[in-house]
Amino acid sequence: VRKWSKVPILVVSARSHERDKVEALDAGADDYVVKPFSPRELIARMRAVLRRGGTEAEKTVTCGPLTINEARFSAKVEGEPIKLGVIEFKMLLVLASSPGRVYSRAQLLSRVWDDSTELDERTVDVHILRLRKQLAGTAAASLVETVRGLGYRANDAA
Repeated sequence: VRKWSKVPILVVSARSHERDKVEALDAGADDYVVKPFSPRELIARMRAVLRRGGTEAEKTVTCGPLTINEARFSAKVEGEPIKLGVIEFKMLLVLASSPGRVYSRAQLLSRVWDDSTELDERTVDVHILRLRKQLAGTAAASLVETVRGLGYRANDAA
């Protein structure tokens, strides 16, 4: 549900009763178009719905020298971009969103992977290693900490 919650919904229907329109809009539709309609009207309504959806502020997370922009899939250390794989980016976003909070391997699996049922918890260790390699040589090199016996956390003092 969370993955699709920002997708705009435009209902196209032959039903023109007010009750039908109200039900669709109350159920979560962003707009309701009644047939017949012109293609130009439909395109204009689609553009309007997409414009409204774009007004949400971009989520930016800052942790020590690290700044992550989730919408742009970008991470920077002291203003310099760093290249991250998708999994490493997601993992870093989870850790940096709550600096100091310790996440177990199981918690990271459930937050980073869409379907973590088939994965071993040691998969997290491999991706933490990759993440550390990508942060090496930057001011955020010591950002990801291991908490022995528990898991990992972001050190915002890094």
